[in-house]
Amino acid sequence: MTAGDFSILDGSLIALSVIIAISMLRPGIRDAPFWRATVTPLASIIGSGFLVVVPLLASITGSESVLAIVCIILLSFWIGGAVRFNILHDGRIHTAATDNTVVRMLERLSDVALAFAYVISITFYIRLMCGFILTGLHTFTPFNADVLATVILSFIGIYGLRRGLHGLERLEEYSVTIKLAIIASLLAGLIYYDGSNGYDLSALPSPETGLWEGLRLLGGMLLIVQGFETSKYLESSYDAPLRARTMRFAQILAGVIYVAFVALAMPLMAQFADIVPNETAIIDLSRNITLVLPVMLVLAATMSQFSAAIADTIGAGGIAENETAGRVSARVIYPVITALAVALIWNSNIFQVVALASRAFAFYYMLQAVLAARLAYRKASGRRRQLLIGSYSGLALVLLLIVLFAIPVEA
Repeated sequence: MTAGDFSILDGSLIALSVIIAISMLRPGIRDAPFWRATVTPLASIIGSGFLVVVPLLASITGSESVLAIVCIILLSFWIGGAVRFNILHDGRIHTAATDNTVVRMLERLSDVALAFAYVISITFYIRLMCGFILTGLHTFTPFNADVLATVILSFIGIYGLRRGLHGLERLEEYSVTIKLAIIASLLAGLIYYDGSNGYDLSALPSPETGLWEGLRLLGGMLLIVQGFETSKYLESSYDAPLRARTMRFAQILAGVIYVAFVALAMPLMAQFADIVPNETAIIDLSRNITLVLPVMLVLAATMSQFSAAIADTIGAGGIAENETAGRVSARVIYPVITALAVALIWNSNIFQVVALASRAFAFYYMLQAVLAARLAYRKASGRRRQLLIGSYSGLALVLLLIVLFAIPVEA
């Protein structure tokens, strides 16, 4: 069998995607509150980073890529634990009056940083998606991409205004379902390839970067698994325990997918060890496996950008609603957010400001860690309080180093 001929494997991968998609869209799953609350953080975590993680790790860590992605996932879980603690012990409501000013200041500062980063990431996701679509249609020009991005962003804003959070969640749910179904087929294709050709890692080089530079690059890669914090801003529809549980589930599912993908793709990674990683590298890689995967991955890339943009739109709307104590509905904010994204598209080179958004995300996580340590001091007691304060304070220090020294993956 060659990758250039349609084969039984192609048909099997298509059938697998269809079966998974149909199963996930059954009303019992589709309409379950647990899954609906999971979709937003999951959509954001498995965004554009999924497409570039393999070639990016190949160029940075080479034969140690699996260890690297495991470390990134564990750090994201550490951060997720701090955010979940803040969800379950919301300092804006339950702290004493003397402490409330400090907590609110930390919350507001972190929310402003996150809202700024969300607007940029929404713009980036949709502009990137339009580049994929138009390149596939052989009609790409920067002007055409900007026009299409404007149309799509306007649609998201107007749809969100008319249908609200649950309307956007429904769009997001279909996008995530298609994306997960295709990812399952990709992993199945990689298992077949590795089984047929042998799991040979001898061609992978050892890392050439020094320890400090490698850590700086891996710190920037934290943004690949960013997005779980969107659960924090869904409080108008889901209670705190449900948001904490679904955030954890989204992180676990996304973490398993990332680690499995990197591990299975490692035999194919040698060709990317000495090149600058790009968004189409994984699509080129999939041509070595089978004919149908590149086409499916283009669709997955489109769904990744679209669902991640919707997730961050929902998150930004939730921030605005929280900061106004519900006086301004997120529904009203959605078109404002997308209008700001349209303005960015037409008045700046979005790729030049994405690095700034990366630091804003890391700064937000650092402030969330500081807030968690503060709340642990107020809420916990005894040995547990000492452990929590130590953990969250250490996390804040690690994130401060990332803010100051990390090299963002988009740079």
